[in-house]
Amino acid sequence: MHLPDYHGGSIVNLMASIQQGLGGEPHIYPEHRLLPADQVSQYRQVMLWVIDGLGLNYLRSHPKATHLNANLLGGMTSVYPPTTASAVTSFLTGVAPQQHGLTGWHIFFAELGAILAILPGRPRYGGVPLSQAGIDLTALLSAKPLTDSIPGSTACLVPDKIAKSDFTQSFLGRSKLLTHNSLDDLKENMIGMMKRGEERYLFAYWPELDTLGHHQGIWSESAEQHLSELDHCFSELASQCHETGTLLIVCADHGQIDTHPPRRLSLDDYPKLADCLAMPLCGEPRSAYCYLSPDKSEYFDHYIADHLAEQADNYRSDELIEQGWFGIGETNPQLKRRIGDRLLLMREDYTLNDWLAQERRYQLVGVHGGLSEDELLVPLIVVEP
Repeated sequence: MHLPDYHGGSIVNLMASIQQGLGGEPHIYPEHRLLPADQVSQYRQVMLWVIDGLGLNYLRSHPKATHLNANLLGGMTSVYPPTTASAVTSFLTGVAPQQHGLTGWHIFFAELGAILAILPGRPRYGGVPLSQAGIDLTALLSAKPLTDSIPGSTACLVPDKIAKSDFTQSFLGRSKLLTHNSLDDLKENMIGMMKRGEERYLFAYWPELDTLGHHQGIWSESAEQHLSELDHCFSELASQCHETGTLLIVCADHGQIDTHPPRRLSLDDYPKLADCLAMPLCGEPRSAYCYLSPDKSEYFDHYIADHLAEQADNYRSDELIEQGWFGIGETNPQLKRRIGDRLLLMREDYTLNDWLAQERRYQLVGVHGGLSEDELLVPLIVVEP
C-alpha cells in the first residue's frame, strides 16, 4: 500500500507550482519536485489538461501511445481517496482533501443532515440538485478556487453536460467558462486559446476514458482505442506549444483497476455487518467510510477480522487524519465528520457496495478510490515550448 506524497510528489504539489509560477499567492503545499514554480514562470501561458482515469501504469503499459509516453516527465500520486470528487477538487482549489473536505463520491454533510453525491450535487436518495432546492453549495464549501489566487485572465474548459452543475459553478471562481462536446471540440478550443494568448492559465477536463473504464473495463479494447485517440489529440496540441509559447501539462485525477463479479461484494450478503451501521456507507466502493452505532464498534472490528480480513483492511478513521492520508497542514473542520468511524480499504480488486431503497443497482467494471499503485499513481506529461 502506498500513500499520497504531499511533500513534493502529488497533484497538489503540481498545483502549488502552477499557482506560484504564475505569480499567485504563496501556497501551503511545497512545489512539485519535477516541475518547480520557477520553471512554470518562464512561459507566457500554461495549459493543464486532466484526462480522467489515465493511470501512470496504464499509460506505460501502452507503448503505442507514443506521444504521451515520449513526453512523460515522471509519475506522481493523486490524493486520498484517488477518485474524481476528491482529486478534481484538488485541481480546482489547489489543496488536498484535508483542506477542501470532499472525501469521495458519497459524502455525509452534517450541515444538511444528508449524504450527498457531490459531483451531481444531489442527495444520495435522489431528487433535484441542491441549487434547485434553495441550497447554495458554494456556501458549504470552504476551499476557494485556485484561479482566484492567480493574477491575469484564466479559463475552465469542461464538457457541456457538466458546465452548469452546482459543482462546476462552485469552483469556477472568476475563470471564463468554456465548454466542449467532443474530443475534436476540446482540441480546437485549446489550440484557439493557444493562438489567441488571452488567458494566462487554462484548466481543461476530459472524462471519456474514465467512463469507458467504468462501463467496459479500463483494459478493454474500447478504452485502448480511446487512448490512441487521446494520444493523437495530444500530438496536435503539442505541435502548437513552441509557436505559441505555451507550457502544456497533461495528467490525471486517478488511475483505474478492473474488477470481476465475485470480487464485487454487496452489503446485502453481510446482514450482521449492516446491523453495525448507523447510516449507509459513504466514500467509495474501494474506500468505504462506516458510521457505527455506538454499541457496535467492538463487534464490527471482530466481524471484519473474522469474515472479511482477506477482502478489506479495517482502519480507525481518526487515525487516517493523524497519519496524513488526506493531506498535511490545517484540517477542514468538517473532515472528521465526513470519514465516519472506520474505513474499510478494499484489498486487491474487491469492492463493497450498499444500496438504498429503490436505488438503481449498478455494477462498474473499472473502479478506483483504493490505494493500489494502479489507482494512486498518475502521469506527469510536460511539453515545453
